Amino acid sequence: MQLFHEHPWNVSPQEAIAIQRQLRQWVVTENALGEVKTVAGVDVSAKEGMSRAAVVILSYPDLIRLDSRTATLPLQFPYIPGLLSFREAPAVLAALDRLSYLPDLLIVDGQGMAHPRRLGIATHLGVLLDRPTIGCAKSWLYGAYEQPGVEAGDFSYLYDRAEAIGAVVRTRSRVEPVFVSVGHKVALDAAIAYVLRCCRNYRLPETTRWAHKVAGGETLPKAFSQSLLDI
Repeated sequence: MQLFHEHPWNVSPQEAIAIQRQLRQWVVTENALGEVKTVAGVDVSAKEGMSRAAVVILSYPDLIRLDSRTATLPLQFPYIPGLLSFREAPAVLAALDRLSYLPDLLIVDGQGMAHPRRLGIATHLGVLLDRPTIGCAKSWLYGAYEQPGVEAGDFSYLYDRAEAIGAVVRTRSRVEPVFVSVGHKVALDAAIAYVLRCCRNYRLPETTRWAHKVAGGETLPKAFSQSLLDI
């Protein structure tokens, strides 16, 4: 797996912020992705000083589960809001490196541009990989918004002053929304559409739902073509 930008991970919070600001210049906020035939969910769980990252690949648009890889690494960065990628991304990159191919699109459980420095984990990974990514977070981090309508597909924009940095998206009627933002090479309206198309009767898109299960240690069904591998 080729990284288009590299930097150290074992850094101070101040150095991490400087790295985010440097990487921000490479973010592409317009659609620059080809035909999407595979989409992957990315999630990380942390327990007892270890981070376990899971990448689950699904076919698109039918969302048939194809493959999965995990990686388990020691946590070396503290939990600091806004610097999540320095805590979680090393394990994600290790899991991605175990795949035989990279998916066309990554939907990451976390923020993209809905971030104080416009570089949440989805954007960070997208820039490093030069790969289309979307941030789809379960909870709010940054920005102001009004509640969207109550029906599935309703959304409202998430703003930092006059700038739309993401969207609050209702994926199921009368359930809590998710927070969608541009990661890299996917425009915001397209990011919203991809997340909604990846939902099947649950609040979370199938990508996130399966990655969350696997990151938490759940065994994959036999339908998967490959077994899980840990490092």
